[in-house]
Amino acid sequence: MKKIIRKLLLGNVTKMENPQFNPIQRRIQNIKAIWNNDHQDDNGIEKIVRLFLASSQLFFPGIYIKYLVAKKGAEYEDLAVDFYVLLKVAFPLLILMNHWQNNHLVLEIMAYVMLETILYIPTLIFASDLFSKPRSYKRSMLLLFFNYIEMVFGFAVLYSFANNFNKPFTHWFDAIYFSTVTASTIGYGDFHPVDPFGKFLVSAQSMIVLMFVVLFLNFFSTKIKSKGYFDQDNPE
Repeated sequence: MKKIIRKLLLGNVTKMENPQFNPIQRRIQNIKAIWNNDHQDDNGIEKIVRLFLASSQLFFPGIYIKYLVAKKGAEYEDLAVDFYVLLKVAFPLLILMNHWQNNHLVLEIMAYVMLETILYIPTLIFASDLFSKPRSYKRSMLLLFFNYIEMVFGFAVLYSFANNFNKPFTHWFDAIYFSTVTASTIGYGDFHPVDPFGKFLVSAQSMIVLMFVVLFLNFFSTKIKSKGYFDQDNPE
């Protein structure tokens, strides 16, 4: 049974040489590369934003989780990140189902880990000078999808925190429904914000969703190499 679970979770990962720098050192090297203009001749607001994004991940748990498990191998590092991402997806869902959104400490923790994801997406786009490419772009796209679900659930918690809409949510899933509709830019109109804070949340979620779309379409979609059904070179 242990072998089956190991095969399921760890697979058959090609062994690679241990990297010269650990995850924290790689982030610091990335900050130095941006500061020294090693890869891009930027200045002014562009450089300030890139430095902010590159250093932001040092203030969140994800990088330290990767650091703690990196010595065991790249497959364990990936597995730890997978569980951390899934935990971040499940946390706001648990808040909604148990009606914890009025607990300020729980709400602050959720907002804190959400901010990590929100800043990580533009970091990949604008400030990844020394980021090593992923071993699997398909895995990166899957994790990006879970990040998207995290944003849907997280904003659902924020929407349910206070009465900012034309009518109250009568069930915990109503908040998820409205967040999903907003994230997909459908907008049925049965729920809509009526005060500045509600309108701010909807505007913020719309802009964050746009970042996900840009990253997905412009970056990851061109990197995928399909094998099997979508491989045009496959013989019949």
